[in-house]
Amino acid sequence: MTKDYNKVSVLIVGAGPAGLASAIQLKVLKPEIDVCVIDKAPGLGNHNLSGAVLEVQALNRLLDSAVPDWQDSEAARDVLARKVHEDNVMFFLGKKLAFNIFFIIKLAKIFRLSVGQMIHKGDYIVSISKLTKWLGRLAKELGAEVLTGFAAEDIILAPLDRSNVGHKASDSEKYLTGLDESTDKATGVKLVDQGLDKEGDKQPNFVEGEIINADFILLAEGCDGLLTEKFIEKAKLQRQSPQLYSVGVKEIIKVSSEQYKKFGDTRVVHAMGYPLWTPVIGPGMFGGGIMYPAGDEHIAVGMIVGADWKYCDFNPQDALTNFKNHRFVKKFIEGGEVVETGAKMIPEGGYYAVPRDAETGSIGKGSVMILGDSAGFVNMLKIKGLHSAIDSGIQAAKAIAENLNNPEAAASRYTELIGQSNVAGEMASAKNFRQTVAKFGPLQGMPLSVLASLLPKFKTEYDYEAMTIAPYRLKPNQEYDKDTFTAMAATEHREEQPSHLTILDSDICRTRCTPQFGSPCITFCPAGVYETVHDEVKPANPSNCLHCKTCQRKCPFDNIRWTVPEGGGGPRYKQM
Repeated sequence: MTKDYNKVSVLIVGAGPAGLASAIQLKVLKPEIDVCVIDKAPGLGNHNLSGAVLEVQALNRLLDSAVPDWQDSEAARDVLARKVHEDNVMFFLGKKLAFNIFFIIKLAKIFRLSVGQMIHKGDYIVSISKLTKWLGRLAKELGAEVLTGFAAEDIILAPLDRSNVGHKASDSEKYLTGLDESTDKATGVKLVDQGLDKEGDKQPNFVEGEIINADFILLAEGCDGLLTEKFIEKAKLQRQSPQLYSVGVKEIIKVSSEQYKKFGDTRVVHAMGYPLWTPVIGPGMFGGGIMYPAGDEHIAVGMIVGADWKYCDFNPQDALTNFKNHRFVKKFIEGGEVVETGAKMIPEGGYYAVPRDAETGSIGKGSVMILGDSAGFVNMLKIKGLHSAIDSGIQAAKAIAENLNNPEAAASRYTELIGQSNVAGEMASAKNFRQTVAKFGPLQGMPLSVLASLLPKFKTEYDYEAMTIAPYRLKPNQEYDKDTFTAMAATEHREEQPSHLTILDSDICRTRCTPQFGSPCITFCPAGVYETVHDEVKPANPSNCLHCKTCQRKCPFDNIRWTVPEGGGGPRYKQM
């Protein structure tokens, strides 16, 4: 730590847009309180990846109160350099045909149908890596402590989690403190131990993970956050439906000046249909492709795929290859150079998958609040969650400011403020969209989603339960080059540390998964972490990991667990 303390008023886990928005808002509302933000990435923005198209209203509200004349700054002009003027929603029918169906979206908006939200004109095309760096600098300038390279492995509850510090409360201590085994008040987080070898033995440079105590804890780790999921389990929070995910893979490609000019600097493309779903003959997967300008003759190209895909040999990067080879896309990027790559998951379960306290309905519990993608605040009708992440950070800061002397009321107040904000309205409007598509598939589910708000809540399965022995019938002829993809993500981990990826039961791999599905983790991991070594599937290359956590959510037997590696590891995104 840069300061000699292990207790702060507010500890924010995750230096993404949600966590940093909360830090900025807190220092505006209560500049006297100490705010600490920690993040496992080596630097600000290094683990942040998104499309990203930003609705700017929440950011405006945040910065108008924090930084006078912020819009005139060089950083603002850089981050918000491109405003959407041309909005294409394409349907790809096979490898060559493309139809712009944006007029259908406009008609839906006129008639106030839910899919009319999928309009991006007037929004900003941003790099979330650059946005995060900028927000981090602003938070620091306002007095927040923002620390990168600090990975948290557990959340401490008193006295339930005394084992985390090598001590379990005795009956006499419980009596003296007034606590008992039913108490689940969070008191802090434990950072990961550093300096262990692959077998978990201490090396000469071993440093035990510090415990940071805090009055308030904000969980803003992004999708499938490790501490968030641990807290949900420990505090017995509940979701009405399982969280559903998509996997996104993205490349930034340097193209010629002619290609970039032809595509345009203010245009966004979202494409449905081929290669994820085609009428009648299949395949049938939720998702689609994206194309955005990234400035300086770079175009971002990506593929987002619902993780409930059923094809055992499917790899989202194969779909990205097919997308790039489609005639509509290829003309803009052919001959270009891939300069950066990345992968992440997106929480798509929406309204019904937000974790809540079973008794109070709070999004969190007591002094702990769950923000942004960690809570699942993504509106899949817009394919956006960035503005809601920022908004949730603002509301969490307000809840803390109102309850400095009563931390246990913070989560309840935060939930009330979320309910009064745009976040709740958007989540409610899209509350049955993804479940409808999951239930009926994209061919029937997409049209039915127009009426999703009128339909009952459908029961959905976990993504990993969807796997079948069916093959993906549009496999490219050439195997995707995962080594180059990993290199372009600039991912690094200390080679000698224990693997942060664990296969729980190798017998399941050997006797069930490999015979039935052909070891799909080897195929779908975007970084080539998993291999067969001496007839046994292993996370042979954990240092390649991009922290997307796809393996944890898509292993068909729920047999893989992701734990946090030492701080400072992982990808080093710059433009994502």
